[in-house]
Amino acid sequence: MSEVRVLVVDDQRPFRLAAAAVVRRTAGFVLVGEAASGAEAVAAAGELAPDLVLMDVNLPGELDGVGAAARIVARDPAAVIVLCSTYDRADLPSSVAASGCPYLHKADLGSAELRGLWHRFGLPSA
Repeated sequence: MSEVRVLVVDDQRPFRLAAAAVVRRTAGFVLVGEAASGAEAVAAAGELAPDLVLMDVNLPGELDGVGAAARIVARDPAAVIVLCSTYDRADLPSSVAASGCPYLHKADLGSAELRGLWHRFGLPSA
């Protein structure tokens, strides 16, 4: 069984630190990198080949989380992108639903949720 390689993308350092801590304490998952913008996320994903990307919806610059997710998946269809934000589901931009990526409220991120997301895709146990 191999580890699930995770890239955390968020423009807010406190959330990146919190998400990284969750990944580190979740057996079978390993943090391979962090990024603070959509452009950094695309570059990091190309270099690091993560299995799972936890991607903020709102990112600075011309490439938001949804756009970055689309570019990453276009290059690596096996990558699993989970969009994260503090929006309630009813308040999400329509682009999130149209992306086909699952959504996770940032407050719900924990080890059990991380494993649950991974298993939802029918991927090997982490």
